[in-house]
Amino acid sequence: MAMVLGQPPDAEDTIESIELPAARPPPPAVGTLTSSSESKGFETTTQVPSEPVQRRSSFRTFTVMVALFSALFITALNTTIVATAIPTICSDLHSAAGYSWIGASYVIATTAVVPVWAKLSDIWGRKPILLAAVALYFASSIICAASSSMAMLIASRSVQGVSGGGLASLINIVISDLFSMRSRPLFLGLLHVTWAVAGGLGPVLGGAFTQLLSWRWIFWINLPISGAAFCLLLLFLDVHNPKTKLAEGVKAIDWAGSLSIVCIMVMMLLGLNFGGTAYPWDSPKVICLVVVGALMVAVFLFSEGRLTRYPIMPLGLFRHKSNAACLAIGFAQHFVINCAEYYLPLYFQSAKEASPLRSGLLLLPLIIPEALTGIFTGLFIYRVGRYIELIWIGVILLTVGNGLYIYLNATSSIVSIAAFEVVAGLGAGLLFEPPLIALQALVSQDDTATATATIGFIRNVGTSLSIISGGIIFQNGMRLQRSTLRDHGLSTDLVENFSGPDAATNIDLIATISNKAQKLAVQQAFAWSLRNIWITATCMAACGLLAGGLVTKKELAKEHTETRTGIKEKRGIIVATLDGAESTPAATNREEISA
Repeated sequence: MAMVLGQPPDAEDTIESIELPAARPPPPAVGTLTSSSESKGFETTTQVPSEPVQRRSSFRTFTVMVALFSALFITALNTTIVATAIPTICSDLHSAAGYSWIGASYVIATTAVVPVWAKLSDIWGRKPILLAAVALYFASSIICAASSSMAMLIASRSVQGVSGGGLASLINIVISDLFSMRSRPLFLGLLHVTWAVAGGLGPVLGGAFTQLLSWRWIFWINLPISGAAFCLLLLFLDVHNPKTKLAEGVKAIDWAGSLSIVCIMVMMLLGLNFGGTAYPWDSPKVICLVVVGALMVAVFLFSEGRLTRYPIMPLGLFRHKSNAACLAIGFAQHFVINCAEYYLPLYFQSAKEASPLRSGLLLLPLIIPEALTGIFTGLFIYRVGRYIELIWIGVILLTVGNGLYIYLNATSSIVSIAAFEVVAGLGAGLLFEPPLIALQALVSQDDTATATATIGFIRNVGTSLSIISGGIIFQNGMRLQRSTLRDHGLSTDLVENFSGPDAATNIDLIATISNKAQKLAVQQAFAWSLRNIWITATCMAACGLLAGGLVTKKELAKEHTETRTGIKEKRGIIVATLDGAESTPAATNREEISA
């Protein structure tokens, strides 16, 4: 099958050479790196030795990719697999309050720790930190599956989220370490396909396990996959190992930045999740959480700008308008797509009376186009070397497709719903790789891990806020439907069940309503409340559309420089980059980040 998307790459950049990637070591350099007067001063001189070019066999490369894709698969799977099973889990564990927390605990923990994992891998090397994340995921999945109470499940889901955040970030970083900018999109495209397929299969598998076996199999399924991934990575992943001493590494950790960013995310997201549901918005608990979270933002900014030598999120990364635009698009895309993947199943089960399994199947028109565009974008960028057009088309389709959800109601046809999903899925799929590639293209290879972790963090913030804010919007919307339901003659108990904070867990009661007019009124109430989520998501997509105009073009290099982790090696690469390539956009941006 022939596909011509532009001029073919040079001979040395064929698929065969990608399977045998060659890593070019950084050039030898001697220099001095001194921090600005605003930071804690230090001066060091590091000699970077020359190393032979490292080549990896096709088998080793393939095996490592399989392990990485497997680890990412279970991470993505657990983001959505609980969506269709939550009502059953809440009923089995006798806790309606856990409806939002089962998902929120995972995404809050995932979001808070992404930059921390990346910095730990910079200090101690990718392989040991990646293996630690896989092992932690394995252990937390066991506890989730064996949970006997909602508190135990939420706690173990939080630990699972901590490890899941590390896996999602580190896998992208490892691939960026192994391949050149021009070859990288192929593998990032496959990662995107893996994520999209897992995200799409999540609701289906969750519904199937819940109906046919037990909701606990949602977590048992992680064990063989994560166990196999751990073994393969242990045996075949060969990246630079700095062998950093424990004491030296601990001193290099940005403790103030790490703790403050975790506090920001936990405090702010908890405050938003509690507000208007568990507690009134003017409750001292909610106010305290939000205010402390806001104050920690100032602590984080001061730490990253003035205190630390090795910031987990250098503020200079945000000064370049193209970088800021890429981060904004990443936030908008994840906010919008996760609103759909998390709340469309609720729409299907309430407004369309679909079973958990069928609601997962009805999500496939969104997931399949999203996955297919991952393959297309990877091939397109690899062949043509351009990404800006994909970003423009993606933000337009995402905005239009999600805007169409606003017209959904209890009588909408399945065909029209599927058509809306296809448009949104195409737009979302086009925005997984290009913003990341655009961001990486404007930083040096030495800063790739930091840039990758930052956009991963921003994307996870979008995911967290989409789930939490969506829950708030939905519950407030159902509360406003109380008088409408009462006017249609529903009993007081049913009105309270459908308009209270536990409305999403009571969707099974819809089937018990024999009066067709009353049933339709309840279904329309659910559809109307979810409509407010689609309006919010469309506004967010429009912000991404505006940001798309600020992304700049950059030629993607076919040559690759090996990433050397560790404290001493890290300093040496900085010197080589600044002294050897000051005139390039990446070097200029690198100086901003270092400052």
